[in-house]
Amino acid sequence: MAISALAYLGLRSNQLDDWTAFASGILGMQPIDRAGRAMAFRMDDRMQRLLVSDEPGDTLAYIGFEVEQAEDLQRFAARLDAAGVAVQAGTASLADRRFVGDLIWFTDPMGNRIELVHAPFSSGDPFVPGRPIEGFKTGALGMGHAVLHVRDIDVMLPFYRDLLGFRVSDFGLEPYGLYFFHINGRHHSFAMVGSGGAGFHHFMVEYLHLDDVGQGYDIACQDMERIAYTLGRHTNDYMTSFYAKTPSGFFVESGWGGRVIDPDSWVPHETHDGPSFWGHERLYLPEEPRAKMREMRLDTARRGRRAPPVPDCPWLFDTLTNRQG
Repeated sequence: MAISALAYLGLRSNQLDDWTAFASGILGMQPIDRAGRAMAFRMDDRMQRLLVSDEPGDTLAYIGFEVEQAEDLQRFAARLDAAGVAVQAGTASLADRRFVGDLIWFTDPMGNRIELVHAPFSSGDPFVPGRPIEGFKTGALGMGHAVLHVRDIDVMLPFYRDLLGFRVSDFGLEPYGLYFFHINGRHHSFAMVGSGGAGFHHFMVEYLHLDDVGQGYDIACQDMERIAYTLGRHTNDYMTSFYAKTPSGFFVESGWGGRVIDPDSWVPHETHDGPSFWGHERLYLPEEPRAKMREMRLDTARRGRRAPPVPDCPWLFDTLTNRQG
């Protein structure tokens, strides 16, 4: 019984035109009009990876995770029910709207709706990106990752780790609690920011080509108010990325070169280097917390911390080898 990938995300927003421009023009997703009531967005052969429903609120509506076997839905339902979590079986109508074979849903301790799904549908039509890109890194690694603000990590941690079986990749305690979880080879498909708040922090999409990130950055920089984090590189998953503000106020991370781990041999650990090797200047923050994050990066640089070179970095070595071959 296992959750295997981030399948999709659902949002509520009455800014469908702005979301279409953002998701297709900056991210490169393919927009699909759902009869004027919602906009769906494709990233690959799946029918949809992101759905924005025309409703007020500008917030996360649900997170969909894929399970390996059809029987896993009932097994998770039984485990959650035994822990006192109310679980709802998805109706046929809901499964049709999500383009999956079957699903269940429930809420986590902070009220975020989680959907577990089996047999997501693929489209018979080829993926047509919203701008010229080589494509997104999805497949068995899923859509990317999703990150939530949380008020109390001590409550949320056992829910995702012990009940849902998410495995801790690493965690940091400064300047606030950060926990990263893997459910496949992607370094993390889910994370929690112990900011004391609630709601969506960001989701990440990973590109097959670094230039697609850079070109998206150039497009986003046409309106500097849209840039939340400048281009930079993370210390734990080695992702080179930038973060843009969405029409709904939370962020999307556009990245390349994320770390692929071996889940069977991975050992969770505490990190001490701060979130980024370089860059990722947090333009959205007031100067005092922004300066604190900047000093963490400068300290990382003073200590000579960096990602492994190519021979010790299989994901990058494979990428370069495949392109040359």
